[in-house]
Amino acid sequence: MSANEDQEMELEALRSIYEGDECFKELSPTSFQFRIGDQEDTKAFLLDVSWPETYPETAPQLTLQAFFNNRISPTTKQEIISKLEEQVEANLGTAMMYTLFEWAKENQADLMENHQPVKDAVTLNPSNDTSSPVSVKKKEKKEQLTKAQKRKMISRTDNKGELPRGWNWVDVIKVN
Repeated sequence: MSANEDQEMELEALRSIYEGDECFKELSPTSFQFRIGDQEDTKAFLLDVSWPETYPETAPQLTLQAFFNNRISPTTKQEIISKLEEQVEANLGTAMMYTLFEWAKENQADLMENHQPVKDAVTLNPSNDTSSPVSVKKKEKKEQLTKAQKRKMISRTDNKGELPRGWNWVDVIKVN
């Protein structure tokens, strides 16, 4: 089989395996993103994979340059890439994306064991710093009633504060 036929078969398999999986994203027929870990997990990372023309005979390009990975230190990124490249070398010549993604999911703890979050990274979640000047929380205003509206409301309600049954009914048949 040619490299293009192998790529088409693997692409079809990946689409069927990861259909509806929010961790897998196909950017193009030859590039993918796969999130290892939950969205809120601090040890989660986003793996970008691109296939060269001669894939699977040559290794795919692996990167961790997505914005999602800004909180991971460069040394940790390099360790993850080197461990993933070892797996790529072991599977060279075969369709390896599913194997690579599953290996990364199973070994996420090992891959992120030296992870120290980067302090300068921009995060999507607001931090709970006490140094932030103003809290953006606003109170919802209650509807203000006038005295006349309050009197009318009280005259309609019973001793429990409930309106009597049928207070807003309308006559349907008009008798002459």
